[in-house]
Amino acid sequence: MAKCHRNDVGSVVLDRVNGGHFKLWSAFSGASFRRKIIDTMRCGGGSISRRAKPTKTSSEKPKHQPECRSERKSEPKKKGGSDKLSELLKLSELSENEEDVKRKVEALEGFKRVAKKLQCENDAVLEAAMEVRRLTKEDSEARTTLALMGAIPPLVGLLDSEDLQSQIVALYALLNLGIGNDENKAAIVKAGALHKMLKLIDSPNGSPNLLVAEAIVANFLGLSALDSNKPIIGSSGAIPFLVNTLKNLDKTSSSQVKLDSLRALYNISILPSNILPILETGLIPFLLSLLGDMEVSERVLSIFSNIVSTSEGRKAISIVPDAYPIVIDVLNWTDSSGCQEKASYILMVMAHKAYGNRQAMIEAGIVSSLLELTLLGSTLAQKRASRILECLRVDKGKQVLEKFGGGLSATVSAPICGSSSSSVDANHQLKECVEEENDMMSEENKAVKQLVCQSLQNNMTRIVKRANLPQDFVPSDHFKSLTSISTSKSLPF
Repeated sequence: MAKCHRNDVGSVVLDRVNGGHFKLWSAFSGASFRRKIIDTMRCGGGSISRRAKPTKTSSEKPKHQPECRSERKSEPKKKGGSDKLSELLKLSELSENEEDVKRKVEALEGFKRVAKKLQCENDAVLEAAMEVRRLTKEDSEARTTLALMGAIPPLVGLLDSEDLQSQIVALYALLNLGIGNDENKAAIVKAGALHKMLKLIDSPNGSPNLLVAEAIVANFLGLSALDSNKPIIGSSGAIPFLVNTLKNLDKTSSSQVKLDSLRALYNISILPSNILPILETGLIPFLLSLLGDMEVSERVLSIFSNIVSTSEGRKAISIVPDAYPIVIDVLNWTDSSGCQEKASYILMVMAHKAYGNRQAMIEAGIVSSLLELTLLGSTLAQKRASRILECLRVDKGKQVLEKFGGGLSATVSAPICGSSSSSVDANHQLKECVEEENDMMSEENKAVKQLVCQSLQNNMTRIVKRANLPQDFVPSDHFKSLTSISTSKSLPF
């Protein structure tokens, strides 16, 4: 008969083997637990020994037809069967927890050894930094644990080394420690890492090593993701370095450096107080020159979206020659919804903030681009294009009122159309003046309608060509019918 020593989790007596000796199974053996659990569930706790075979009678059914389930319905429930199963499951759970605890203890001991080596003053520091870089590359628990053990200050101190390999290893170890961990990002900045990184950049030996510069750019990108670090980085001198790195990239540099620089500048420009230092670097014309490169255009437009949030930023963009044609052209050549939405947002903010910006946009041919965007753009781009068109339409209405309404009021208030001695002549001349003003307004409307008709026709031609449709897909009479519009209220501007 099998016995279970409930107070002894070290071993469980399972069976009697060959002459009365007991065979012991380890409590942490997975196979023994599985067997015991199966026996318990089949026949109520394994109370029958595997080798003790009951005498077969005529009333019993064959052995291959188990009756445990049906028989136990009529039999009284045996006390201790479910308790035994519960104990076995608990022992199995203890076994799994023991393995996890053992693994975590071993990992913790390894972290302690690495942290202790970082405190040394010999070559072991470099080895420990390499180990930190390896351990924290993909393990979030290692980042938290090593930072709590004081790994950040020694790594920041290693940046003072004159050894190039030590600098690079320390930079990437700090980069990995900050990935997805805001506490570590703040601790790295607090430990003085920014000052030491900028010191490496301003090396008296000349321009910094390319690998060091790439590692510093990557660190600025990671650290700038934390809001509390943005003002510190913006005032530290990191912005000119990022701008110069972006401008001086040559063909031998990797595209990742360019993307990291743009993303870091985007993070920094989120804070309005950092916009002015960015503008002082002369970054706007260079960013405009990057528009057209599909790899970076959306990131450039993201930076512009932050810059136009301040009046200084809007002014800096508006004074750059061909700024509006370049941004408006983005709406025409790209099919990327992200680029269209960001470009339309920039134009919308600029148009709503200043009358001069709206006039420059109209001269740059924004109307036809907006009309096309309202037909083919994404939902958000269509809404923004409609808002810009509404703004331009209101502007146009004000111009008409100022040009013609002002002259009409002057005619009514002053007798410039005839003598006051004859009311009949005055009324007749006033009628002639009003008719003359109406004729002028009619000519203005015709000119505006013709401009809109031409813009629509050019727009539809571009759409037909882009969609590879027949040239006669839209009849020309469709555009001529626009001349029948009687008022300017239905015009888009």
